[in-house]
Amino acid sequence: MDERTRVGVSGERAAETFYVARGYRVIARNWRCRIGELDLVLSRGQLVVVCEVKTRTRSRYGGGFEAVDVRKRHKLRALAEIFLLQHRTFPAAVRFDVASVWLKPDGSSAVEIFEDAF
Repeated sequence: MDERTRVGVSGERAAETFYVARGYRVIARNWRCRIGELDLVLSRGQLVVVCEVKTRTRSRYGGGFEAVDVRKRHKLRALAEIFLLQHRTFPAAVRFDVASVWLKPDGSSAVEIFEDAF
């Protein structure tokens, strides 16, 4: 596993742990179809959360939230629609979050969730 992949996997695990500790259930991790990938799909009650995880090890490129531009938002909405239709899931509400994860040199992480980011 290369460094970029390792960083990404570590960030996704940190975000997942954050959500699970708050009562969310993981529906899917790294779900893929022909147009792209959803990092995390979670649920709590009748709410489904689609979470894009952006992980950083330094601040050179800014935080993860800034990396989710308009084009990425449109793609995530399209992916979520395909996911929900394929899984025959019709929740009362769908929320799009961005998890901005900072991996620290000591191996720990800091997770900041931007709920209802778009």
